[in-house]
Amino acid sequence: MEAARDRFRFDFRDYIVYLGFVVVFVFFAVTLRDTGFLSVDNFTSIVRQSAPIAVMAVGMAFVLSAGEIDLSIGSVVALSALTAALVLSDTGNMLLAVGASLLVGVAVGLFNGLATVGLRIPSFLVTLGTMSILAGLARGVTGLDAVPVTHVEFNYWFGSGSIGQVPVLLIWAFAVALVGHLVYRNTRFGRRVLATGGDPLAARALGIHVRRVKVAVLVMSSTLAALAGMLYAGRLHGARYTLGDADLLTVIAATVVGGTSLFGGRGSIVGALVGALLMGMLNNGLVIMGLSVSEQLVARGVVIIVAVALSLRQGREE
Repeated sequence: MEAARDRFRFDFRDYIVYLGFVVVFVFFAVTLRDTGFLSVDNFTSIVRQSAPIAVMAVGMAFVLSAGEIDLSIGSVVALSALTAALVLSDTGNMLLAVGASLLVGVAVGLFNGLATVGLRIPSFLVTLGTMSILAGLARGVTGLDAVPVTHVEFNYWFGSGSIGQVPVLLIWAFAVALVGHLVYRNTRFGRRVLATGGDPLAARALGIHVRRVKVAVLVMSSTLAALAGMLYAGRLHGARYTLGDADLLTVIAATVVGGTSLFGGRGSIVGALVGALLMGMLNNGLVIMGLSVSEQLVARGVVIIVAVALSLRQGREE
């Protein structure tokens, strides 16, 4: 009887991201009804801006659920985008550029994971150091110069294209979220991620290779950040060392608002996707309202604090 009640118990916090999305949408729809906020073009713009954040939020959901964190994703975005742009410029081969860019993500993820579990250094510190290293490499590889991307097919499939009325970037975001959700909820690996983040000692007792799980989620996070870098390069038709600089806090906010606990053992891929769209809509609405950059940063900071507060409360109660 007790188990049945727990199964059907309604937890308001599980739906906070969806309620927040509706509230923010209604607020902007009413206050900005004469500014074009409700136009198809504006919604398309929100989707294009939110897609890379959504892709990275899926990876971050896995990392946080496993009890780790990845602070290097912004720098991975810049370096992977520059790698793709440089390979395209030198060879004109899209497949080679995509492979090289993803390889950057895999290599960084492996380094982060192996350093974390092998040297027993907290992932917070490892990825903080990696973030600095990659930022330096991104600045040095082109001497602070932007690298244009003129490859038509790359720009179409990784940014500016549309299939009918549907932006390719939206397809990328939903495809990554769908695969991530299926893996997270319906595979042995997903259950191992949650077990590792919930109680590493108990997970080891059950025969789960906790170290392998942690390496895997950090590789996943960096690889998806590399994909996000290509999405930026395709949308902007170029790459620059500043790409991804401001994304880290937005990705964490989107993930935590979406229902993933900072303490591990609990998360939602669908929530991370909606959280990314929420953050994109919030930024878009604030810009249309005419707020300055400093005021936008204040508003974003408030959202992050609320998200972290909800996560902390969830962690204490569990």
